[in-house]
Amino acid sequence: MTDLQIRAGAAAPVVDLGALGFDAGAHLLIKHALAPLAVGEAVRVQGSAPGWQAQLVAWCQAQGHALQTSAGWVQAPQLTVCKGGAQAGRWRAAAQTGHSDGAQPGAVAEQALPHWGLAARGAQVEQGAPAFRFRLVDKAEFWTDSAADLYAQAVAAQWHADTAIDWNDAPEPPAPIEDAIVQIMTYMVENENAALVVPARFLGELHPHYRELQAALAIQVADEARHIDVFTRRIRRHGRVPALSTAGGQASLMSLLDEKDFSVASFLLSVLGEGTFVNLLQFLQAEAPDPLTRQICRLAARDEARHVALGMSHLLYRLQREPEFRHRLAEAVEARHDALAGTAGLNEEVFDALILVAAGEMTPTAIARGAQRVQQLMRDMEDGRYTKLVRLGFDKAHAAELASLHTRNFM
Repeated sequence: MTDLQIRAGAAAPVVDLGALGFDAGAHLLIKHALAPLAVGEAVRVQGSAPGWQAQLVAWCQAQGHALQTSAGWVQAPQLTVCKGGAQAGRWRAAAQTGHSDGAQPGAVAEQALPHWGLAARGAQVEQGAPAFRFRLVDKAEFWTDSAADLYAQAVAAQWHADTAIDWNDAPEPPAPIEDAIVQIMTYMVENENAALVVPARFLGELHPHYRELQAALAIQVADEARHIDVFTRRIRRHGRVPALSTAGGQASLMSLLDEKDFSVASFLLSVLGEGTFVNLLQFLQAEAPDPLTRQICRLAARDEARHVALGMSHLLYRLQREPEFRHRLAEAVEARHDALAGTAGLNEEVFDALILVAAGEMTPTAIARGAQRVQQLMRDMEDGRYTKLVRLGFDKAHAAELASLHTRNFM
């Protein structure tokens, strides 16, 4: 190696490797000492491990640093390493990817770039990284500033089916009432299957730069998986098997899975559908004759309310920036209503089952009372949809019309 001119200034700092060889990590000490220096500045290195000088030469060549040598350098007690520009040049064109703290101004980009890939937000991405083709990269199409808070709330509110629910507090209702509960739970499972699949699909299409929303969707998927589990366990609790699933109900749910726009899907599923289901779960929490069903519905309703909040917060975010998007939401409700006009909507078995659950017994007086309560439930559902639509900026007349057009299958 040739002699070098070291920048003038204070004496170069000394890195003492002691008996540490390069095969055991000696390079880390030198690398750390060079890190704060400018290109051309130097450190002096000394050590006592056998052959450390030759190892240092090889390492400097690999890293692009220069080594000041002179006669007898192989046995020299101390060698001078001059920092090269290879590493600095390697990162000169690195991509900046926002800030890890989402609260910082500009931390979350308006559009995530393909070559940011799977890097942590805030990391520097080396030039030449592969491009990842995530479909959801435009912030306005899916973002909410509340994602991190809603995720934190969801984490704090997680519950375990084996400990949060007393499965032994399960006296068996009369056979017709138990059959009704099983039919409702069967219906709930298929709707929760849709509520799991829709966010899971978008989760796989979302650029990881938007990690707060990624986390919120992931825990929403976990919530739905837990609901499917507990509803199924309730079906089986007294030896029953799942009941009936109708073509109309399946068609209604298929229309949710077919929707490719995140905002529209959130509107139809989370705001209108799951919002309606919060009413349904609260109804079952109040009316179910057995404590086990009431426990399950109370916990599931709490989760579903968070899902509604996530959908609402996103739509408020988008509509604030794109008010004309309301027309797209209204069109989606109308188109879904027209597409399902030929279906039966909520199947007769589920509607009758709700009456029986609210009645609690097979007497004319009780059934009349149950029917009145189910009619009130339907009004409460429509009122809830109306309130959310008004909050999203629809005028009252239009909100009332759209609320009435929501699928009779509830979801």
